[in-house]
Amino acid sequence: MKAIDVSRKTFSRSVDKRSRRAMTDFLRNHFRYHTMNSWNRSTSYACNLKITHLGLGSITLNKLFDLIQVPQFYAELQDLIEAFNQAHSYLWQAAWNGRSGGYLVLYQGGQEPTHYRSYCTKCGQKNYKSVAENGRRCGVCNEEARVDFKAPPMRVTVFPGCGVDQDDDFDEWSLDDLQRRTVLVQEFDQLADDIVSAAINIAWTREVLEEIELVPASKLRLA
Repeated sequence: MKAIDVSRKTFSRSVDKRSRRAMTDFLRNHFRYHTMNSWNRSTSYACNLKITHLGLGSITLNKLFDLIQVPQFYAELQDLIEAFNQAHSYLWQAAWNGRSGGYLVLYQGGQEPTHYRSYCTKCGQKNYKSVAENGRRCGVCNEEARVDFKAPPMRVTVFPGCGVDQDDDFDEWSLDDLQRRTVLVQEFDQLADDIVSAAINIAWTREVLEEIELVPASKLRLA
């Protein structure tokens, strides 16, 4: 596999974080993409992960064309993205964008309370009232199975229309701020490399199997 994909594109690279110029050049020249649509004009740091732009060998490329038809393939890659987002407490999040979802884009976000106070351990129904206020009986499945959340659940939020460092003058940033942003974007680029590596590994170690599902159907008849 290494012999086939020796020319594959990589995104992460080292940056001298002692040098303002090196960090400024890295941030200014980094590839960017829209956070929503082109008309929105807001952009952020991004990586083009379209499989035809990764410099992969033809065999790997054909395998990946088969894989992109399988939802499970994207689900496994999403685990890497979720780990990145969690590591940054969802203040920074990576997500797909583009007409065919081929661009990995860095977004700003956060978490906010959902205000749910209890849930049913049988059906999972959430409730805005505590067990002390409303009892243990679930209003959906009618089971005595409601319990209070130990900690209030949070909802992940993202700001898709917000650009990142789009019009900033890095010459006015402190050295610490430049270093922090450089490290963040380097981690984002490393995520892109990890996604490509995982995709190639799946392509060469897994097979796409076609399954036929029999869906029950009803028809009308005269009695």
